[in-house]
Amino acid sequence: MTMNLINRRGMLGIFAATTVAAAPVMANAFGFLRGAGDMRRIRMYSGRTGESIDTVYWVDGKYIREALNEINIFMRDWRTGEAIGIDPRAVDIAAASHRMLQTNEPYMMLSGYRSPKTNAMLRSRSGGVARNSLHMVGKAADLRMKSRSVNQMYRAAMACNAGGVGKYSRSNFVHMDCGPIRTWGG
Repeated sequence: MTMNLINRRGMLGIFAATTVAAAPVMANAFGFLRGAGDMRRIRMYSGRTGESIDTVYWVDGKYIREALNEINIFMRDWRTGEAIGIDPRAVDIAAASHRMLQTNEPYMMLSGYRSPKTNAMLRSRSGGVARNSLHMVGKAADLRMKSRSVNQMYRAAMACNAGGVGKYSRSNFVHMDCGPIRTWGG
């Protein structure tokens, strides 16, 4: 009997957390993820490498080192093969935004970590690449989805109120980072 009561309460808590997390109100990403229960999950694939990742990276208040290592490798600079430690806060923002979008579709990651060499090459080709890009320090990702518009993704990331959010409508992606709170392209 006690076991059923605990399970029922747990299920009600999960339902309440899902309802809260699905409502796009202005709160920070960490608040949305606190309402997500005892785990955080990220789902992405790379059109560049053909790889995908679907991992729980945080459980019971702690990041899982092995999962973060997998994320670091997945989000490496695909041009050079270099990987660094991705800031878990950047992953938190992407995960919180994804949760608000209410879809099972993984993100398509266009860019995670960028080596200084890759960033310089991209900067020489486009005025939209920052000289001191947060991609170079593992604090940013450029993401896209087929089932959600750039505007929907942009609004979800902005609702996290936890970092930089850039909307690139012509290129069909949203930049999310864990740097200072700011927006552009919107």
